[in-house]
Amino acid sequence: MTEQDNVGITLAVLNTAEGHFNEHAMQKNAMGRAGWDKRVQFGGVTIAMVIGLAMQDTGENALTELGLDKIRLKSPVFHGDTLYAFSEVLDKADADRPDAGVVTFKHYGVNQNDEVVFEGERRVLLKRKSHFTA
Repeated sequence: MTEQDNVGITLAVLNTAEGHFNEHAMQKNAMGRAGWDKRVQFGGVTIAMVIGLAMQDTGENALTELGLDKIRLKSPVFHGDTLYAFSEVLDKADADRPDAGVVTFKHYGVNQNDEVVFEGERRVLLKRKSHFTA
């Protein structure tokens, strides 16, 4: 995660929590005294990065996103952290259309220390393999 990833998006969405962009404030406040003496990644950026990393495997044939549920930010993410995404299929179901099905994934974001930083479930309408064009 780069400083640009965090600060740019945090300010673009008008998130004014100083813990995301003011390192001096973090060193002085209660979070800093608890051991977080540097800026914390905005959770929205963490979620976007993990889902983005998972898209190559889970979204290539997506027709539409149906939902993102059970979001949990489990550990803080800081500038310089490296994130990895892992996914599992929780459920698959027929859709109202013959060319697609609904798949529910559980996504995990893990940092360079093998700590889970994000968990969430995502429902996607995916094109059926039988309807791929050659």
